[in-house]
Amino acid sequence: MEKIVLIFATNRPNSYTNAVGNIYKAILNQHKVLTEVIDLKEVSAQTHLLNEELFGKRTEAFNSLITEKLQTNTKFIFFIPEYNGSFPGVLKVFLDAIPPATWTNKKALLVGISSGRAGNLRGMEHLTGILNYLKFFVHPNRLPISLIDTHVDFGSTNFKTDTQQKVSEDQIKQFLSWN
Repeated sequence: MEKIVLIFATNRPNSYTNAVGNIYKAILNQHKVLTEVIDLKEVSAQTHLLNEELFGKRTEAFNSLITEKLQTNTKFIFFIPEYNGSFPGVLKVFLDAIPPATWTNKKALLVGISSGRAGNLRGMEHLTGILNYLKFFVHPNRLPISLIDTHVDFGSTNFKTDTQQKVSEDQIKQFLSWN
């Protein structure tokens, strides 16, 4: 059975990014899709991401992450908060620490998250360029979620608004049927 890896692309605690990722996880569970979460807050805390991992002296924990979660799966959903008009540096460091061949021919779905009005469109565009360089196939329905605090209640498995719930469910259905 197919498994989708959800990448929560921030190392900020109690973030909207994780809240949105958990809603997507609940939607995927309704579709009977197995999920695996890579929370960059945990990866950052458990590894030496800026030192050893980035420069090839990998810990066993990081090697396990690569072999068990990245190499064995083909579909990834990136939840990307807006940081200074782009995406968090911890995501770039994470991508830089992984051997590029690991990503070849993988598929990505992007969800931009912002308290502003553009839903991190710029950050998704920046990340798309990097993912294309790494030979990812990026799904064309990159979903920007603006004014995030109006759409999410922490701990909920649904969006506050029916419209956001439907748009996200439609995005997931498209990604699931994308071969």
